[in-house]
Amino acid sequence: MRYFVKLSYNGKNYHGWQIQPNAFSVQETLEKAFTLLLNQKIDIVGCGRTDSGVHASEFFAHFDVINKIDKEGLIYKMNAFLPEDISIKHFFHLKEDAHARFDAISRSYEYKIFLGKDPFLTDFTWQTHHKEIDVNLMNKAAKILFEYENFKCFSRSKTDVKTYNCTISNAEWKREGQLLIFYISANRFLRNMVRAIVGTLLDIGYGKTSIEEFRKIIESQDRTKAGASVKAKGLFLTKIEYPYKLNSN
Repeated sequence: MRYFVKLSYNGKNYHGWQIQPNAFSVQETLEKAFTLLLNQKIDIVGCGRTDSGVHASEFFAHFDVINKIDKEGLIYKMNAFLPEDISIKHFFHLKEDAHARFDAISRSYEYKIFLGKDPFLTDFTWQTHHKEIDVNLMNKAAKILFEYENFKCFSRSKTDVKTYNCTISNAEWKREGQLLIFYISANRFLRNMVRAIVGTLLDIGYGKTSIEEFRKIIESQDRTKAGASVKAKGLFLTKIEYPYKLNSN
């Protein structure tokens, strides 16, 4: 029987979602907990991979079990067993070929910047003292992303992908007082893509890069032409959409 699990996690203490040698990951932590509580070997497949230090306010994964689970009971047991930085929200029983990663049709991220210093936001924002920033110009540049599909210039080097094409459906900045948030949605994302886009758009907001240069950076398909990647701690995976309805009943 195949189940989806909806969860959230604070990525501060993890080297990303995916299991890797000599590193502490969210996937490994969940698999150990599920295996122990369900008394069978559980392998979990996530909806994507978040890098080290990146958070997820909404994340889906799937796993298979022999027998039907008590969903409410398992939510309680998992949350009691797991560390405080991972929270289980819901379980969904789906058809056997449902896939958390390959069935996803849209993913959304937010990147949060605090223009100043706040010790209570240290773990969840990138904090900067550069308050003079042209948000309107950054939004003008962000709209250019809709004109392109190949985003190799924002991808981590030496990544193993068949294509660098992504369809971006939303990209915009919003400022709320000292908090500056970048919202972006696409059918898929390349590794490091959002953080590289944010870094490059900030260069535009600070007057280091022009709109015309931004377009040339995308067309160059060269990572060295784009801006530096911003810190992971300000990045949140916030929404995953599927072509079917997830019903927790």
